[in-house]
Amino acid sequence: MVRAVLWDFGGVITTSPFEAFNRFERENGLPENFIRGVNSTNPDNNAWAKFERNDLDLAGFNTAFEAESRSAGHAIPGEQVVALLAGDVRPAMLAALRACRERFISACLTNNFAVGDSAGMTFSPERTEQVREAMALFHTVIESSKVGVRKPDPRIYRIVCDKLKVDPSDVVYLDDLGINLKPARAMGMTTIKVVDPDAALAELREVLGLSLG
Repeated sequence: MVRAVLWDFGGVITTSPFEAFNRFERENGLPENFIRGVNSTNPDNNAWAKFERNDLDLAGFNTAFEAESRSAGHAIPGEQVVALLAGDVRPAMLAALRACRERFISACLTNNFAVGDSAGMTFSPERTEQVREAMALFHTVIESSKVGVRKPDPRIYRIVCDKLKVDPSDVVYLDDLGINLKPARAMGMTTIKVVDPDAALAELREVLGLSLG
C-alpha cells in the first residue's frame, strides 16, 4: 500500500537544470555537457558534492568549482553554475502534488545548497511565488545541505523513511536521475524516473490509481 509520495525538486517539480547548463555551454562556446562532466568527476568528494553536504559555503564552492573546471579545460566560477539552477515550475507537476497531498504523505527530497531561497536554491523574483507555493504543499522537506548527506547515499533514504515513519515499500519516489533512484529501488521503494514529465505523471497515476488534476 502506498502511504507516501516522495518528490525530487529540480528536474521534477521544476524544469531540469541540465537544460540551463547546456544553454550556458552553447552561449559560452563550451563542450556540451561540460558542467555535468565536471560534477560527475570524483562525484562523492568534488566541489559539488561538498557544497550539497554543506561542507563548503558559497565562497568555497566558487573557488573549488573554478579550480576543478579549469583542470577539465574551461574555468567557470562556481557562482555562475549556482545561478543556472532556478528552473521554471511545471504546472502539471504542481497540480499532481496538490492531488497527492490530499491522499498521501507528500515529501520533498532534494540535494541542494545552503544559499538562496526555497530548498536552498536561488530563484529570480518572478519564480519565487510559484516555488514557495510548491514548497508549502509538502508535508516535510529533507535537504542534503541540512542533514549532511546527499543522494544517492543510501543513508538519506533511511532518514526520509524514519522521518515519515513509513517503510520503503510504502513509498513512491520521483527523481530525474537514475543514479538517485537506484538505491531507493533497492530499499523497496517504487521509483519513477522523470525524463518526459507527462509520461512520468501517467506512470504515477497508474501506480496510485487516481486522477492527478
